[in-house]
Amino acid sequence: MNGFFKTTILALAGASLLAGATAASAGTAWQDNHPRRAEVNARLANQNRRITQERREGELTRGQARELRAEDRGIRNQERFLASRQGGHITKAQQRQLNREENGVSRQIGR
Repeated sequence: MNGFFKTTILALAGASLLAGATAASAGTAWQDNHPRRAEVNARLANQNRRITQERREGELTRGQARELRAEDRGIRNQERFLASRQGGHITKAQQRQLNREENGVSRQIGR
């Protein structure tokens, strides 16, 4: 093998090891359970329970429940996106924004 080929293979092997290490550290307990993320996600879970309860009691139609869950899914996806861009956590300002959005859905549930 020539020197260029060996260098290329070593560089690719190093890059794949680095990518594997980065992927393994992306899901650490700290990132998944960051207090601000945990609070946002706990509220989303609670709202889902409330939607289910209201649906069972007949206070929400199936379509209304579906729309509310879609809004919650959008908030959850937004939270995941924000966290993915910042090392697994969200800022206080982002948490406030997500909470405002959750408040809007919450008001719709209790109508």
